[in-house]
Amino acid sequence: MIRRRHLLQTTAGLLAAPAIVESVGAQSAFDWKQFKGTKIEANFGKSPRPDVLQAHQKEFEELTGIKVGFEQIPEQQQRPKVALELASGRPSFDVVNVSMHVQKKLVEKGNWLEDLRPLVADPKLTSPDIDMADFSAPGMAANTAADGRLMALPLNQDLFILFYNKALFAEKGVSVPTTMDEMMAAALKLTDKAKGISGFVGRGLKNANLPLYTTFLLGYDQETITADGKTLLMDTPAAVAAGEYYAKLLRETGPAGVVGFNWSECQTTFAQARAAMWLDGVGFSAPLIDKTKSRVADTVGFAVVPRGPKAQHSATFIEGVGVARGAKNKGGAWLYVQWATSKAMCAEYLRTGSGTPPRASTYANPEVMKNSVFPKEWFDTVQTSLKIARSGLPVIVGVTEFRDVFGVALTNTLGGADVKSELAKATEIFKPVLAKELAS
Repeated sequence: MIRRRHLLQTTAGLLAAPAIVESVGAQSAFDWKQFKGTKIEANFGKSPRPDVLQAHQKEFEELTGIKVGFEQIPEQQQRPKVALELASGRPSFDVVNVSMHVQKKLVEKGNWLEDLRPLVADPKLTSPDIDMADFSAPGMAANTAADGRLMALPLNQDLFILFYNKALFAEKGVSVPTTMDEMMAAALKLTDKAKGISGFVGRGLKNANLPLYTTFLLGYDQETITADGKTLLMDTPAAVAAGEYYAKLLRETGPAGVVGFNWSECQTTFAQARAAMWLDGVGFSAPLIDKTKSRVADTVGFAVVPRGPKAQHSATFIEGVGVARGAKNKGGAWLYVQWATSKAMCAEYLRTGSGTPPRASTYANPEVMKNSVFPKEWFDTVQTSLKIARSGLPVIVGVTEFRDVFGVALTNTLGGADVKSELAKATEIFKPVLAKELAS
């Protein structure tokens, strides 16, 4: 099979080559086909990673003899569906994709996922090629509960980067910004309303807009809440300054209707060459270089998030894939988790620009870059961003409500509302929510 041969060439991992892996397993207690003839159901939030998994699904089915039912739905629907079904104890899925930056504390408190530590330690159930030490420390930390339970294996460590249109920059003689001040100046200069060109496009939709705002806040060397998770920091001078920057950038250089934009609308606008810059997750890169989907395939550039007044960070959002405690086929689900997070699949996520996997070996593999359609600039941006990555959301149970409350405040500022007043009001609204969580 051509796809399998290609995947084997792009990684030193063996998990995409059944014949090779089975021979390895024959020398140990592990056998990929130990659950042959069974079926599993997998549930993922819509993103480029599950697209890759679905493209290679037949390889997993041939490797294991397990049939896979696969559901991929938008994150706005997937997250509440996952929480509701896991809480019921009778989920419709065995394998589940969890956005740890949003739902970690929720699934941890509910004890909804299998502790993977006993499975990892069992040579009959775990491939000798798993290489747990290869996963990044931030990736493992995000998927580990406070009591040490390993709730999932890291699937992706998304990073915010700057996408820019080289042709529009060249036309106006603008340099790629390295600071937030330079980005503002560039956006203002590149905005050409007569031609329908926005200098910048970014998330304006409430809830979805928080990660863009917190990216700017990290430039002030501040997060949304104290490290102990007890005190909000959303009404500080730095928080207000970041909010004013956000509001000015989108109001004065963003497209009409930006208040309703999530990442998908931003991606479409940028791909159609109607925006000079877009700041968002690196996992959204692939469609931009696809000539069948993008008008900027030959002119898109990639850069690190510009430095703020006090620091330079790339907001990071980590997701994992685990086994539901109520899974009907836990053994088959665990095999799928291993395969989905394997060195081979991680290499494929990176090669196709579908994500930035949390495995060190992926970035040390020259075949990945050699066989990728992405330019060296993209890989350099990823490497640098990984070094300056910092959490973009608070690790609390009520993170969705946090995004809702402060997302509304930010949306209001796009309509002209005072930033300081909006953030202060939102802080007062959320304080009792946080207090109730801390008391429970």
